[in-house]
Amino acid sequence: MAEKVHSRPVAVPERDPIPVVHIAPSRGWVSLRLRELWQYRELFYFLTWRDVKVRYKQTVLGAAWAIIQPFFTMVVFSLFFGQLAKVPSDGIPYPIFSYAALVPWTFFANGLSQSSNSLVGSANLIKKVYFPRLVVPLSSVISGVVDFALAFVVLLGMMLFFGIAPTANVIWLPLLLLLAFVTALGVGLWLSAMNVQFRDVRYMVPFLTQFWMFATPIAYPSSLIENETLRLLYGLNPMAGVVEGFRWALLNTDTAPGPMVLVSAAAALALLVSGAFYFRRMEKTFADVV
Repeated sequence: MAEKVHSRPVAVPERDPIPVVHIAPSRGWVSLRLRELWQYRELFYFLTWRDVKVRYKQTVLGAAWAIIQPFFTMVVFSLFFGQLAKVPSDGIPYPIFSYAALVPWTFFANGLSQSSNSLVGSANLIKKVYFPRLVVPLSSVISGVVDFALAFVVLLGMMLFFGIAPTANVIWLPLLLLLAFVTALGVGLWLSAMNVQFRDVRYMVPFLTQFWMFATPIAYPSSLIENETLRLLYGLNPMAGVVEGFRWALLNTDTAPGPMVLVSAAAALALLVSGAFYFRRMEKTFADVV
């Protein structure tokens, strides 16, 4: 006789419904959705670390390039502007006068160059996966902090060599570095979004960076501008406030940035906000055009 098998129903635990995300192109001006940046923080960390490694991968000198670039620029400036042209340096030895300005400037210039071409360089990733595109230029700029730290160590060594001791004003350095970061990111957002549509933007960036450098008091002091109103207008260049702030905080120069740095901060914030909104407006076309 065949054995009877008795079966009884087994309770299956209920599962949470799988969340469904609908991705649709935006229209017109849209919000920045900054909360997504925190949700994708791991991707931000991965892209930042990738940029740091790629920068020195298969290079002969490796991280030394972060020091060589501003150092040899300082040597050239000291020879032509300091020795031949006799440009004043606010009573500070010209080599450290120029190098103290080149350290934040190099951070800004490299961040601007990297971020402006970041979307085109990450085209394969943008076409395949959805994530907030703001992560790409943001990680390109923040990765330059490693280069800044290496060049800053050399600056401290030069201060020791010339017998210049830092003052209590160094507490403002993080805010001045943040100002340089905001400026680089703001302009980088504009140029990276434009570079997707117009590929000749990448050829304009070196010219823009070179012009901006000579419009910033790196090889010369801002004390040459004696009119206070003109100094305030000069602060519309955010890097002018950063450079003068670095010299004042580290070298204790008499040319404290004062109101000029406030104008620079306002200009940098305007660049960042306008660049972020323009970036978000153009974001819907990146995957199709890039």
